[in-house]
Amino acid sequence: MIIPFEEEYRKKFYELENQIFESNFWSEGKMLRTFEEKFGEYVKLGARAVSNGGSGLAAILSYINVEGKDVIVPDNTFWADAQAVKYAGGNVIFADCNKEDLCLSLEDLKRKVTDNTKAVIVVHIGGHIAFQIEEIAAFCKEKGIYLVEDCAHVHGAWWNGKTGGHYGFAGAYSFYATKTMPLGDGGMVVSKDQDFLRWVEEFRNYGKEVVDGHVYYRMQNGFNFRLNEFSAALGIVQLERLPMILEWKRELAGKYDRIFQNRVMLPEGMISGYYKYIVFDTPLKEETGQVFGSGDLGHRIAETEADVPNSIWVTEHHKCAPIYFGWEHAGKSEDELRVLLMR
Repeated sequence: MIIPFEEEYRKKFYELENQIFESNFWSEGKMLRTFEEKFGEYVKLGARAVSNGGSGLAAILSYINVEGKDVIVPDNTFWADAQAVKYAGGNVIFADCNKEDLCLSLEDLKRKVTDNTKAVIVVHIGGHIAFQIEEIAAFCKEKGIYLVEDCAHVHGAWWNGKTGGHYGFAGAYSFYATKTMPLGDGGMVVSKDQDFLRWVEEFRNYGKEVVDGHVYYRMQNGFNFRLNEFSAALGIVQLERLPMILEWKRELAGKYDRIFQNRVMLPEGMISGYYKYIVFDTPLKEETGQVFGSGDLGHRIAETEADVPNSIWVTEHHKCAPIYFGWEHAGKSEDELRVLLMR
């Protein structure tokens, strides 16, 4: 995988790096605040940067205090979700996904909820918003359960004016090197709750607050989850590039839609960020593996039992056509792509 980064944007990044050197703030400075403001404007939510998407999840779960409580986590997702629950002292309860979108199943969620359930994590898999997100959000609200959104894949996705982080209490984005908006590493917590966002500023910095040059430690469970100024500067530039990246991906996805019939079919009005392009039971000559494979299922990593037939089915029946950032195949015709990809 080659991560494209045009000369024009390299120069912009170098200019911001020079500003960092001149400022003498390599951490907790202007770039961090600017990146947070710009990303918040993009997703239309309050935003605070953290060191990675996993620490963002840990921050949310620590704030809502899941210690000793059950947190329902999709079995078909990255291990970070379960680890974040354990970090915050919660009990991981694995739930099944839907075959249609690979995301958390509302029906199985209802079966797994008990009086001890404090929170639910929904993961927007593959770049699209979970198809049942509205119903899941309504169910959680009815039951008084916190809804947490793992937005690691969902950069650039929209549905009826909302993107990841709008449906629950808070969401956590990832900027890992493979993501649609890569920084190498990094994360962003988003929420409408201003008290929570202020709390994140302390939590990510060992629980400390600096007032008039004096340091006060406000919490015992804070740690170093900061994002440095250089990563924040790259984030500013990558956010500027994001519309171009999404345009490449969507152009290529449009061609794929006319080639692949057995694929994830988006609901009317949904716009995907196409972190992955997911097809079912389709032999491919060129592919990027799976979103999550058999060995990635949470209950298997945890060496426990879980009734998750759809999650197991998904690992056996899906693959991903190469979409990367779109640039490698975007210029090819449908006929060329068909020859390149189809067996």
